[in-house]
Amino acid sequence: MKKRLLAVAAILGWPGISVAAQAQGGPPLEKFGEELSHARIRIMKRLRLHLINLCAAAIPIVCASAGMAQATPLHSVEAIHALSNAQASPGLPVAFEATVTYYKKGDMDLFVQDGATAVYAETSKSTNVSVGDRVLVVGRTRASFRPEIKAESVTVVGRGVLPTPVPATFKQLVHGDLDSRRVTVRARVRGMNTIATDGVSFVYLQLLMEGGSIDAQVAEGGATKLGNLLDAEVEITGAVAGKFDSKVQLAGILLEVPFASDVRVLQRAPLSPASLPVTAMDEILGATNVQDRTERVRVSGTITYYQAGSALVLQEGSKSLWVKTLYEEPLRLGDRASASGFPGVENGSIVLNEGEIEASGVSSRILPLAVTARELTDGSRALELVSIEGRLLMSLRQSAQDEYVIVSGRHLFSAIYRHPQRTLETRLPAMKQVPAGSQVRVSGICILDQDDQFQGPQAFSILLRSSDDVALVAGPPLLNVRNLILLACILLTALVLIGARGWAIERRLRHKTAELASIEQGRGEILEDINGSKPLADILGKIVQNVSFKLDGAACWCVLADGMRAGNRPVSLDGRRVIDYPIASRPGAQLGRISVAVGSSTEIAGLDEKVLTTAVGLAFLAIETDRLHSDLRHRSEFDLLTDIHNRFSLERRLDQLVESARSGSFSFGLIYIDLDRFKAINDTYGHNTGDLYLRETVSRMNRQIRPGDMLARIGGDEFAVLIVRIASADTVKEVAVRLEHCFEAPF
Repeated sequence: MKKRLLAVAAILGWPGISVAAQAQGGPPLEKFGEELSHARIRIMKRLRLHLINLCAAAIPIVCASAGMAQATPLHSVEAIHALSNAQASPGLPVAFEATVTYYKKGDMDLFVQDGATAVYAETSKSTNVSVGDRVLVVGRTRASFRPEIKAESVTVVGRGVLPTPVPATFKQLVHGDLDSRRVTVRARVRGMNTIATDGVSFVYLQLLMEGGSIDAQVAEGGATKLGNLLDAEVEITGAVAGKFDSKVQLAGILLEVPFASDVRVLQRAPLSPASLPVTAMDEILGATNVQDRTERVRVSGTITYYQAGSALVLQEGSKSLWVKTLYEEPLRLGDRASASGFPGVENGSIVLNEGEIEASGVSSRILPLAVTARELTDGSRALELVSIEGRLLMSLRQSAQDEYVIVSGRHLFSAIYRHPQRTLETRLPAMKQVPAGSQVRVSGICILDQDDQFQGPQAFSILLRSSDDVALVAGPPLLNVRNLILLACILLTALVLIGARGWAIERRLRHKTAELASIEQGRGEILEDINGSKPLADILGKIVQNVSFKLDGAACWCVLADGMRAGNRPVSLDGRRVIDYPIASRPGAQLGRISVAVGSSTEIAGLDEKVLTTAVGLAFLAIETDRLHSDLRHRSEFDLLTDIHNRFSLERRLDQLVESARSGSFSFGLIYIDLDRFKAINDTYGHNTGDLYLRETVSRMNRQIRPGDMLARIGGDEFAVLIVRIASADTVKEVAVRLEHCFEAPF
């Protein structure tokens, strides 16, 4: 029993067991090891088979618990490869073994191969496998270019042997004969760049091989290991992937290359790009050398779009194709037709170039398929005849096309009608007029800006066959942008008319009162002085000077209630009489008066009266403005309760003293006072008593400081004193002691 246990342990690979088996009298070590190796292989195969059977048994259980139909899992890549897309579409369960030919952590693309059959599986970005691993793939089939796998789990069961790469021709690649298989190609490198996809870096190579162009991306190693490969002849080994449009149609070949060592240089370029001679821009065409052996192909379908001398679209079921052609004969939309030409790729979609058209005259009309904007953004309806509803934002006529900008749901797109070819004498066809804001239905060909199924939602536009493809579903609501603009225009016109009428009336008034022009000019200058906060005495002086000038030099002066005077009152009146015009405040109090000395028989009337009343108004405005400015300035610098300087005034004065003290010309002191238990006074006796207490506090402190020093309130019960120009710190201490003692007497 012990020997059997040791043998099983050795088969399973436990360390130190083989020596122990020999020490107990077993067969020689070499023979024993050989037997163990064969036994281990047999047991591992059985274990893998049991693991596959367990996965196969688990899948129906999972399906049953999820309410899905049970199906026998497919156990081989060959069985999956034999499926059609229709058979793979329901999502058949799979559990098979294969060898990893390509995978890079952080990417979801996994290529596996078993013998001469390979398949693509989409896995998670964190799958822990390496190229060459033998893996067990459990998942479900799905339809694509060829049936592929959506992996649910990928488990390493050992190390496998990479399948021998198959030499591939371009024709085999573009026909899909070697899809997902490990191949080797020979090509010349036309482009080499480092790119990043979802944070994963690759070296991207653009290659020209016999028969056409392909691309390759190298996962590991980077550009430093590859070196400069431009124009070099190389041999590359990798898994055959594809570049597909949004309809999963093959639009190019991409090789997934695991390592830089899979790129073997056969012959490097004789010159690096940097050492090439410079060619004039208008002479670069001289370097072209094209040998195109692309074969002509023929397709047929129903004409869903036609622009004479430019292009047409053929549709057959869910397949559709853009045909570029110079054909100009009349064609009817909805007729069957054939086109022969040369295949190509443009903006990620396959096209037919240099098309020759064969019209049949047989009608096979296709009705536009009603779709939503969301359906069109996934690209599955590219080049198909569709119809979609939306709200018209604006329409724009251009020389080559008419464009309707439409919003449907949360998607904005354009519906475009390209004008037929015309001569200078041919007039443009009338553009269909649809009010902005209307609900419309447009029919036409869905065109993608860039056909790439891996780029997420894609921008699209609708190519109209005629202006009749724009149908009005409902008119714009009454409250829309157009009507608001129209209303704004009407209001603006009314304002202009009212303004014009007002201008005419004003012009007549100006003509009747031209003599007042000089008065208004002087008034404007005085108003500027008032607005500029010039000294009140200067403003009043200018007012009376202006009055004197307008009254042909008559003496004029102004006296305010506070004694301020302006103007020149004559010492002797010489028989003239003085007329006073009081300056009253709004409440009625007299602020002062403007006086004028006139002849004894002169009457003030008409224009002279206007001059004096204007002067009184200006004087009142100047006095009130000066008072307001003084009050605002006082409020900004003094505390309203205690009428001492506030914090802002203190900070400004303190900044000045600091700058002066830095020059070394003098010193100053700063005392900070904080009243204790002031809140208790407010709480016990009320805020009115607290206000009286603060005023008494300020009165006491003011009596303790020197003239020129500053007492300021910087908070509710906080004060500061600036002691200016001190001989020593003792001066400050002396003032501080006096301030402290002033609180000793009861309040």
